[in-house]
Amino acid sequence: MGGVSPLDLRLSSYDYALPTELIAQSPAEPRDSSRLLVLDRASGMIWHRHVSDLPAFLDTGDLVVANRSRVLPCRLVGSKVGTGGRVELLLLRPITDGVWHALVRGHRVRAGQFVAVGADFAVEVGEPVDGGHLVRFPPESNVVELLHSHGQMPLPPYIHGYTGPPDRYQAVYADTEGSAAAPTAGLHLTPALIATLQAHGVHWTTVILHVGLDTFRPIAEEDVLRHQIHAEWIDVQDELARAVNETRARRRRVLAIGTTTVRALEHVASTGDLRAYRGQADLFVAPGHRFQVVDAMLTNFHMPRSSLLVLVSAFAGRERMLEVYREAIRLRYRFLSFGDAMLIL
Repeated sequence: MGGVSPLDLRLSSYDYALPTELIAQSPAEPRDSSRLLVLDRASGMIWHRHVSDLPAFLDTGDLVVANRSRVLPCRLVGSKVGTGGRVELLLLRPITDGVWHALVRGHRVRAGQFVAVGADFAVEVGEPVDGGHLVRFPPESNVVELLHSHGQMPLPPYIHGYTGPPDRYQAVYADTEGSAAAPTAGLHLTPALIATLQAHGVHWTTVILHVGLDTFRPIAEEDVLRHQIHAEWIDVQDELARAVNETRARRRRVLAIGTTTVRALEHVASTGDLRAYRGQADLFVAPGHRFQVVDAMLTNFHMPRSSLLVLVSAFAGRERMLEVYREAIRLRYRFLSFGDAMLIL
């Protein structure tokens, strides 16, 4: 792979020391008051701003693409029928009517175990599959309604004791339910900020990628190219495809809000021209990937040794990215889902 160092392909090369106290436990208020570290890849220049300053870094005719997938309250807490042992279910995606793929946490939870959720219904834990289990709901159940009445927001395990409103873990423009975790870069945007961008001649459009298992699954192989992404549902509509292709024809930039948007756009754009597509996406963006669509991205600061850190490093360079992360740690930026943001130009 031309231009890719063997070190770029080793998982251990993406390690860094993240101080626990820099893992944000609550979001900034207002949303766009989060700090923003801006990196210009061409010059290596770094600026320290706030997300509210985003319009200053975009030009008339640029296009912003965001993931409008909305998080389902897909965390269910119940008890084993018969023994009462606590069981936690994190629903990831539907397989068929009434059957979902889920992560199951509990002591010795085996296939065939029924789990009571509240006093209203029980689900059956099915066979293991793809690092989780199938979970079967009662016949003719409306699973989404049950999640809204019994489910909890699936906050990441490193966030403890958050008591704020559940909608704070949703982007303000998210309108299509289906994710098991928030596309967190979008949490920084406000209606006023989006309106300001549009008033400056920056175009706005959205894509759907329903976030699934790989948000929770670490890379297990030292050779990062052996890591495989589980398929996630995406919807790239004609309007988005036209907007992207017109933007590129005008030699303006496409800014992706978050790594999920990057993966959705790059999965579809295998030839450089984007096309409408609805279906599964399983692109793992790693060193050596040729970016066909994305010219800039807004993203949070990611976990060490994660597929997300590998993705942003493929875009900006691993050594440079780790250097920027060290600078962010020195300046006490806040990390992970509720943390600050980075704009890579």
